[in-house]
Amino acid sequence: MLLWINGPFGGGKTQTANELRRRLPGSVVCDPEHVGFGLHRMLPPALRGDFQDLPAWRQGVYEVLDLALTRHEGPVIVPMTVVDPAYFHETVGRLRERGHDVRHFALLADRATVLRRLRERGFGHAVRLVGGKDAPLRRESFAVSKLDLCLERLRAPEFAEHIRTDHISIPQVADHIAASAGLRLTPNTDSPLRGRLRRAWTGAKHIRFD
Repeated sequence: MLLWINGPFGGGKTQTANELRRRLPGSVVCDPEHVGFGLHRMLPPALRGDFQDLPAWRQGVYEVLDLALTRHEGPVIVPMTVVDPAYFHETVGRLRERGHDVRHFALLADRATVLRRLRERGFGHAVRLVGGKDAPLRRESFAVSKLDLCLERLRAPEFAEHIRTDHISIPQVADHIAASAGLRLTPNTDSPLRGRLRRAWTGAKHIRFD
């Protein structure tokens, strides 16, 4: 089974994916961003646009996830924003046509909620100031520039199942996804402090400077 977690940039996809992996024995996270970052590194900086526009990204994501689903026995968890209906078909749609059990979830929230989360995610500002890097700022600006489009597109029926996340925690989002997919999670034993520290560490691991 593949759990595709969609949503706007800064909507909690990565945190939810890691919460599921932590509490779902045998599961793995396969992040399609890595394919995109690899393609970007092969291109001159002036040619690095939205990597989802590259046919090689969509084909690569399909092939890698097809391989993972065919060879790995446990659930495969994919945190990735895809809001273009054609690109959605080339990835999620083709995997379903291949016969894989793909459960898709779109994490939605009010615009103000997502903007607040993006600001909180931006504790990388301190790293940027020390390192003299501006990549995290570029990524946050990109996320804000795409926010309205993401929220509008993801409300469409083809991007269901929709989960409103404004007033529920990351563990509760994971619980909802697992219940909908018929999967059993191990209990969440984190205290509030431990949960915050865990999510902060997850966010730190996903700060990128390229």
